[in-house]
Amino acid sequence: MHTEHLQNVRPSWVLFGWFVSVAVISLFGLVLAAAGLVDPEASGVGGVWGVIAVATGFFTGGLVTGARVGAAPILHGVAMAVVSLLVWFVANLSFGEALDATTWSDGEPAFYAGSLILQMVAAALGARFGSRQQRRATAAS
Repeated sequence: MHTEHLQNVRPSWVLFGWFVSVAVISLFGLVLAAAGLVDPEASGVGGVWGVIAVATGFFTGGLVTGARVGAAPILHGVAMAVVSLLVWFVANLSFGEALDATTWSDGEPAFYAGSLILQMVAAALGARFGSRQQRRATAAS
């Protein structure tokens, strides 16, 4: 039985799971825009559809990561949310300062905190589910 230790976290799989999450969110947004449920000219998918897209994307990314690694699913989910935070920080620092834009004040802090918590919980649940399925498949064979 693997436990939640930092030595069990695989950074390459965290990044891969994060990329899968972003790809699923992008696909979800594209489908919603094609179906006419959201405005394709908007900067992102907002409202209830945005919450569903983020939750689905990070659950899927966590599922892939958990099924492949099989260890420390909660830490992998938290690490995927930290990657989102780092990407957001670098993007705002790089492009916001270079373009002299006020990207830091585009939204409410509660929205960003809630989105980060949603990503963390969805990725951790997906990774936990994936690691349990992987252990069941290993035990059955």
